[in-house]
Amino acid sequence: MRRLKPIGIIHTPYKKDGEAPHQAYKSKEVGEIEVFKEHEEGLKDIEGFSHLIILYMFHKSVKRSVKKEHYLNSFGLLVKPYLDDTPRGLFATRSPNRPNPIGLTIVELLERKGNILKVRGIDMLDGTPLLDIKPYVPKFDQKNNVKIGWLEGKV
Repeated sequence: MRRLKPIGIIHTPYKKDGEAPHQAYKSKEVGEIEVFKEHEEGLKDIEGFSHLIILYMFHKSVKRSVKKEHYLNSFGLLVKPYLDDTPRGLFATRSPNRPNPIGLTIVELLERKGNILKVRGIDMLDGTPLLDIKPYVPKFDQKNNVKIGWLEGKV
């Protein structure tokens, strides 16, 4: 089995858990994605995309968030999310405490300078290891007739 290896580092203004928004859609902040030089060639043609899917490692996830309005309690495979008082299955939540600590965020690409991508809409902590980048393509990525389970009426 292959092991995941970071391909870069994400630079953000968020230094601690309490500073980062709990979901990316709430962020208008700009940050930089530094792709390691040995992977820079893979950025060819990325400027043609307005949005990118960023896969990263939750390298500092916590069992209980310090955000008073967005408390999250993790109990292994059960999570009490901030939008509900009922413990839910981990895979039915977006908790950062996962068996494989992988996060996903869609960001807006503002510009590229060599191996640095300037992006808007970041929600991860400064120094987050970057695992992968994929272009966001609405025809491929957007779904219709979506159900949102226990979140219905809460978001």
